[in-house]
Amino acid sequence: MNPIFHALFQKTRYFTNRLNEVLKQHNLYSSQWTILFCLHTHGPMTLTQIWKYLNVEAPSITRAITRLETLGWVQRIDGEDKREKIVTLTSEAEQRLPAISKTILAFEEEMVGSLTVEEQQQFIMLLEKMKG
Repeated sequence: MNPIFHALFQKTRYFTNRLNEVLKQHNLYSSQWTILFCLHTHGPMTLTQIWKYLNVEAPSITRAITRLETLGWVQRIDGEDKREKIVTLTSEAEQRLPAISKTILAFEEEMVGSLTVEEQQQFIMLLEKMKG
């Protein structure tokens, strides 16, 4: 196995676990946060658009959206095609996002704080250079 992949997989699991710990105060998991961030950034989206954008299997997104809907974070509305459901953030979610964003920014700073701005830019460039 190429050591790059082992390191990436290990760090990804570590970051996800740490982010889940940080998000507990907001009663969220990282998988739910990615959906909320996606909707906040891109606006209302269909389930298909969400799972394609996040590169996650459709059933996982459907379960997460159902949970977020139960918690009052998102709502589904009918699209132009009655079979299509559009997911949008609730007003409650919009009000709570600034506090969550502040938590996320602190987490991110903690995780990359040892890297210079140049190193961070180089890391992004190297990731983008990889196929995929």
